Parts: sequence; C-alpha cells; structure tokens
Amino acid sequence: MSGTDAEGVLILRALGIGDLLVAVPALRGLRAAFPGERLVLAAPKSLGELVELIDAVDELLPTAGLGTLDWPGPPPPAVGVNLHGSGPESTKDLTATQPERLITHRHPDVAGSAGPEWVEEQHEVQRWCGLLEWHGIAADPADLTLPAPPGPSPAPDAVVIHPGAGLPPRRWPAERFAEVARALAAEGHSVVVTGSPGERELAHEVAGKAGLSADSVLAGRTELAELCALIAGAALVVCADTGAGHLATAFGTPSVVLFGPTPPQRWGPPPERSQHVALWGGNVGDPFGSEPDPGLLRISSGDVLAAARRAVAHRA
Repeated sequence: MSGTDAEGVLILRALGIGDLLVAVPALRGLRAAFPGERLVLAAPKSLGELVELIDAVDELLPTAGLGTLDWPGPPPPAVGVNLHGSGPESTKDLTATQPERLITHRHPDVAGSAGPEWVEEQHEVQRWCGLLEWHGIAADPADLTLPAPPGPSPAPDAVVIHPGAGLPPRRWPAERFAEVARALAAEGHSVVVTGSPGERELAHEVAGKAGLSADSVLAGRTELAELCALIAGAALVVCADTGAGHLATAFGTPSVVLFGPTPPQRWGPPPERSQHVALWGGNVGDPFGSEPDPGLLRISSGDVLAAARRAVAHRA
C-alpha cells in the first residue's frame, strides 16, 4: 500500500451461489496477496452463510446487484477488485468508491481501466485467476474446496435431486428427473428433492412421479446453511448447471451435472476430479431462451442413471 488513508480490499461479486464458488480461488489469491488488509466482499446478503465458509473473506458488504454498491467509507478502499463482469457497469460501481488501485478487465467505456481483454469462451474459474495473474497476483484455479459446514445434514448420505434451474434453457424435464429418482430409490438409496421456495411445486412434481413421499421434498424447507450441510454429507447430487452442482464440487461430493446450452468447459467441475460427471449434449445454444435447450434434451434418463451409478461407485 502507498501509505495513504485508503484501506481495505473491496471485491465486487454481486451474483449467485455458483458465481461465488467459482471465484473462491481468486478470493484466496487476493487473501494471500494482501495479508494485512481487510477483505470486503460485495455480494448478496443471502449468501452470508456460504461466505462464512470461505477462509479468505473478512466481511460481507450486502450488495444486491449492480448499482447498489455502498462502500461505507471514508476512507476509500485501497484496492477495488472487479470479479463481477466485463464492465462497464461493474467497473463504474467500483470506481465510484475511489479505490487507490483498480483490478479489472479493460473496457473501452471506462477511462483508465487497465487490464486483460475479456475472453468470452473461457472457464469462469480461469477467467478470474487469469485477471489476477495479469495484475501480478497468483491464484490456483484448483483451489475450489471448502470445509464442511458446522451443522448436521437434514438427510445424511442421501441422493440429492435438484431439478430446478434459473432459466428455461437449463431445465431438464421433471419427468426425467423423476425417472432417475425412482430408479435410485429402487436401488436402495434415500432420495430427497431440493430447490428454492419458488421451486416447491416442481420438487413435489418430481417426487410424486418418482413415487417418493412428501417428506422427501426439502425444497423451500432448507436455509442455505442446511443446504450446504445436506450436499456436503450427500451420497450423490444430480442437478442441472446450477448452484447445487458448484456446492458438490466445493464439498467434494459425487455429482452428475447436466449441461446445456452452456458447455461444461465454461462452468463445469474440474475434469481431473473423477467423482464429478459433467453430461453435455454437444449443443451450444441461447442461455436466455424460453425453452429447454435441444442439446440438454439429448441427455436421456438412462445417460444420467449410468453416470449416477459410476459416481456412487466412486464414493464407495
């Protein structure tokens, strides 16, 4: 630091669960680079219980999204770090706090934003580690693992079926999730269905078609800390490309993650971790469409069951 009154490292990542977890290696790189500074993460308040598991963050600054960053200075932050996006909005949110040093990608609409070019076709973990590397800070892309959460699992050693996804192109059909759940339950596994409060109807649909009891539906009944404990202690997680898959990677839990329309090369688990199986139909499509991606629909329930059995065998 330069010796001015500026203090702290302000990091912007005001997104969701998966977005936070792929940034863990970068957060740890920043912790190592600034050991004497207070690291403040600007992220949604709802992620607080997960942020507490990351051994690199000193403080969560509740930030719902772009345009809501409210740094409580003075003084300004010594370093502002844009782990949110390519800019210009995210970069301008940070520059408004007047950091002494700015770590971001270069953007033509933001004067003085020195940094690497944004590369769209890049794994998200590598993107943020590469950003730090350009600015002279080391980060290990493989450093994704989190410690197990302190609380007990609501369903120890269960198979977790998580059928929801944020946008229609990533939503594999409920009846196929039900076929997988039914088969795994018939093989003797305890199966639970998870999701957000808004996904309870979907979860009950999957459970009903699978012949599971209503008690197996945990959607809308678990806080984030309980979901973390559930996935950390699960036998297997089966889900679309969503936060549940990233939690499985973080806790080393075997998983089968269904990708489409975005390939696993962009958001998938590390290929060297054989307990995680990424399935992809080979079709890159519109991630903001109104229908399930055609490539995602090429993945059959048989494909998922075969992958699930391999993943469970790996755990044994």
